Amino acid sequence: MIQELIGKKLGMTQVFRDDGRAEAVTAIEAGPCTVTQVKDVAREGYSAVQLGFEETKRLKSPQRGHLKELGQLKYLREFRVDETQDIEVGQKVDVSLFKAGDLVDVTGISKGKGFAGGVKRYHFRGGPKTHGQSDRHRAPGSIGATTSPGRVLKGLRMAGHMGNQRVTARNLEVIEANSERNLLLVKGAVPGGNHGLLLIKKSSKGK
Repeated sequence: MIQELIGKKLGMTQVFRDDGRAEAVTAIEAGPCTVTQVKDVAREGYSAVQLGFEETKRLKSPQRGHLKELGQLKYLREFRVDETQDIEVGQKVDVSLFKAGDLVDVTGISKGKGFAGGVKRYHFRGGPKTHGQSDRHRAPGSIGATTSPGRVLKGLRMAGHMGNQRVTARNLEVIEANSERNLLLVKGAVPGGNHGLLLIKKSSKGK
């Protein structure tokens, strides 16, 4: 059974619960998505479905051949599934997959912040402000050892490109799922800017 959906972030707003509490929510245009390919264990070695989202006017020739009569879909994403027996190419998947109270994981590309130093990027403390240290206020300090290992280890936290990475916000509560408007309201913020592509799936921890 398909547990995921492709969507687009519309922005943030607030809604009021029945008890009068105001909740900050993110509005997501979730689906409808079309099943464009089904992969099974016998042929591909694993079970998955490929979903297409959002109509477009322009497609490259290989994509047109792949989609055939399914329409011109701009985004294609693959999701693992347990079984594919009841899934067919051309099948529609919409926001009715979710209901109020469900917990979902939302994946997107975070906002790019450009080049940033260690203090901004990783909340480094910085160096001393006195005792002769005139240029160490926001410096990272030592970045490696001496003869052993004699190099800077990969993955060391340093200045560099901040943001613009794949991020997943987990266990977000669904406040409303409107099938007529393809609208999903989830509590809190999700990664990325407005109109950014999102992948929404039911949280495994929320089962």
